[in-house]
Amino acid sequence: MSPRTNDSAPESERGSEPADRAAEAMPEESPALATEGGTGSEAEASDSAASEAGATAEATDKAAGEAEATAKSTAPAADRTATGAGDEAAAETGDEMTDTAAAEVTDDVADERVAAVRRLSASGRRRHLAQLAFCASALAIALTAGAIVIGAVRDDGGAATVASAPVGVSPQLLAGGDLDASITSLQDHLRSQPKDFGSWSTLGLAYIEQARTKGDPSRYPQAEQALDRSLKLRPDNDPALAGRAALAAARHDFTGALKYADQALEQNPYSERALASRIDALVELGRYEDASKAADTADSRRPGVPVFTRYAYVHELRGDVKTARRVLEQALDTSTTRGDVTYVATALGQLAWNQGEYDSALTYYARALAADDTYLPALEGRARTQAAQGDRAAAITGMEQVVERYPLPQPLVELGELYEARGKEGDAQKARDQYTLVDAWVSLARANGVNADLDTALAAADHGDREAALKAARAEWARRHTVHTADALAWALHVNGRDEEALPYAREATATGYRNASFLYHRGMIERATGHQKAGDASLKSALDLNPGFSPLGATAARKALEADK
Repeated sequence: MSPRTNDSAPESERGSEPADRAAEAMPEESPALATEGGTGSEAEASDSAASEAGATAEATDKAAGEAEATAKSTAPAADRTATGAGDEAAAETGDEMTDTAAAEVTDDVADERVAAVRRLSASGRRRHLAQLAFCASALAIALTAGAIVIGAVRDDGGAATVASAPVGVSPQLLAGGDLDASITSLQDHLRSQPKDFGSWSTLGLAYIEQARTKGDPSRYPQAEQALDRSLKLRPDNDPALAGRAALAAARHDFTGALKYADQALEQNPYSERALASRIDALVELGRYEDASKAADTADSRRPGVPVFTRYAYVHELRGDVKTARRVLEQALDTSTTRGDVTYVATALGQLAWNQGEYDSALTYYARALAADDTYLPALEGRARTQAAQGDRAAAITGMEQVVERYPLPQPLVELGELYEARGKEGDAQKARDQYTLVDAWVSLARANGVNADLDTALAAADHGDREAALKAARAEWARRHTVHTADALAWALHVNGRDEEALPYAREATATGYRNASFLYHRGMIERATGHQKAGDASLKSALDLNPGFSPLGATAARKALEADK
């Protein structure tokens, strides 16, 4: 299993990817929620994201005009839908919005997200700042328009509202293969039982899953509101605390994730979600020995797919690939839901790809896609493997399909590098477009409470502002010492010409035995730059022996460096 796209072990108990029409059932915004860190003004979040992305007065008049035109053509449509939905809902249910109206809004959001990527690809002749302003505005509109209209289920304290036990909608529905249907059930239930704290916590988890599977950080404030509502109705209920742990991990606040997981386990030592989130938090804080103990504890209390996959990852990080594969194969054999099959088979594909076992990786990705042909991590893994095997055309086609629906930093960078490696006319500009969109996504993520320093460091070191990459890598290292942050800091120091300082971090990144060709490549280049020629060549050779197609550009650079010595 390779490091996840968001550097966090994702929830394995996912259903199939939700349909884009999935609607929200959330309380109406209030000044208190906005002040206390709820969704607040989504328009302000969009403005903030565009501002962070560099939408300054330096942008050309043409680009500014296009960005403004895009905003005018998109935002009013969302506003009109919001107004119409509000009027219709007010006529029928007072403060509640109909499912149909909400679905129409989220369909428009999905269309605009796809359109934002396509508009970026067509913006080849614009200056970088103008591109960034434009795509940030478009993505901000696309990703936050769905939060402009929030399906209202108000808890106004009326005496007629009946508090119910947390059994209205089972959290297991989230693992049942249809997240969209689960959300719809939650909405219907909460309209009639708004004091059901258990269903509010389940709704929060559903939003977190939406954010992960769609690459949409605007869902996180909505998840936060739902979980806060659950805890307000029933303080210290363990499902909501476990949800807060999952939300903190999704936002890369792993200290917070550990705190909430421990609180949940104080209430319920057998909470599967809390046990899983505790392992995730310890892994992402670099506390690998503690993570191994937590995995053993979780396995003794709640053995199952969520725990098995994390147990395997802990072993992989320590270089024990054999155990990781055995546990994942057992998990796949015991998987009974479509969501579990797709997730575990994809994890096995990632593990095989990391070891350079491309045929095996493709077999596992095929199994995942047979269960769910829309599962984006499997589509991404298949495209990456096709690239490693030399089928660049298929890889580019596949990765283009992924980023149109899943515009996250890792697939965007991978697609950009595939364009660079192909080198056809126009490919250089296409590659720059992908790297520009990474910057826009990072700005939007930050606007929605996500710590994106690791994403910034990894992308910017090779394809952006090198000084910004170093600043971000230092900030992330200050928060947590993991193999991934050590590698990111080492490489950021290297590209800034600070190789003597980089070498200890490069060695730390490979010290656990984790078999990662990119880490070995980075270490080898840094060793060579510091005069350790023999050690550097050995590291580069190890990278290529392990996974000869680990990167479209990195693998080529490693081969050229070794050939130059002959």
